[in-house]
Amino acid sequence: MTSSSVAAPLKVESVFKSFGQHKVLEDFSLELKPGEIFGLIGLNGAGKTTLIKIILDLLNQDQGGVELFGESSRVIESRRFLSYLPEKFTPSRYLKGREYLQLSLSFYGKEYDHERARRETVSLDLDPDALDRLVGSYSKGMGQKLGLIGAFMVDTPLLILDEPMSGLDPKARILLKEKMLSAKRDGKAIFFSSHILADIDEIGDRIAILHDAKRRFLGTAN
Repeated sequence: MTSSSVAAPLKVESVFKSFGQHKVLEDFSLELKPGEIFGLIGLNGAGKTTLIKIILDLLNQDQGGVELFGESSRVIESRRFLSYLPEKFTPSRYLKGREYLQLSLSFYGKEYDHERARRETVSLDLDPDALDRLVGSYSKGMGQKLGLIGAFMVDTPLLILDEPMSGLDPKARILLKEKMLSAKRDGKAIFFSSHILADIDEIGDRIAILHDAKRRFLGTAN
């Protein structure tokens, strides 16, 4: 993982994206530093998820480029150092919680540690016994916590989280912020989106504001 130790975890350069006549992203750029929590804020529908899909090469941009640890995001291997949680996270209802985590870790060639998984559930106020229940029995908040646990357990140097606070109760939101700060102390970089400024300004080292397709602000929250 030599490239990840020197290159920016994420670099977006002059990205443009339109759907028909509707401009979603116009000359959008940013660069994430190693060990930084970076928040992207914008109203619902502003284009945050579109940008994240472009970063992950799930959607083609019209112009511009994206690099992950110095490699083009178009290269599949560039994504080996990141974990991602989508905005609308829906794990299979037919899997048990631990089976979902086993599957997530297997994509990275890593073994599942049940005791660690139980500690992770406690860190987000999820009942550890939920790991042995079917996801179909979970509430929305429980499912969101499971997805977050999976994203953190794979232990990558970059996490990309799209609206990670969605569906969480106030206690879990506080615990997630503490978890993100802990990951930062371990040297991980986190890029996350939200439409609520309070979710970002408490923990973000820097923020970008996306409005009317353009980056309107880039800097510290305070």
